[in-house]
Amino acid sequence: MDTKDLADKGLKLRKEMVGADAVEQRMASLGPFGEPLQHIINAYAYGDVWSRPGLSLGVKSLAMIAMMAAANRPTELRVHIKGALKNGCTPEEIREILLLVALYCGIPAANEAHRAAVEVLKEEQKA
Repeated sequence: MDTKDLADKGLKLRKEMVGADAVEQRMASLGPFGEPLQHIINAYAYGDVWSRPGLSLGVKSLAMIAMMAAANRPTELRVHIKGALKNGCTPEEIREILLLVALYCGIPAANEAHRAAVEVLKEEQKA
């Protein structure tokens, strides 16, 4: 499969997980300068790694939530919380992952992540 096919496959999955409007907005946000980065994200992140069969999309989403919370990446964290909900994760599972973050990555990281989760869950009406 060439990178165009991977990018097409990844873009489809990305839109299913995050929503077409949100993906289009993110892809356009950096203009032509950001097009190569968006190609990499679509082809390799979503077209390759996210599409692999070894883990369910829900498990991958929970892992991403933990990583983004630990790395203090609130914008990406919100994207992956929304994706987790679309991938079938429950608010309770998201909370449990964030409690693990609290223990292993620190309370400040978990506080920020909990705030983001509460906001997203309210937006998505899952709280």
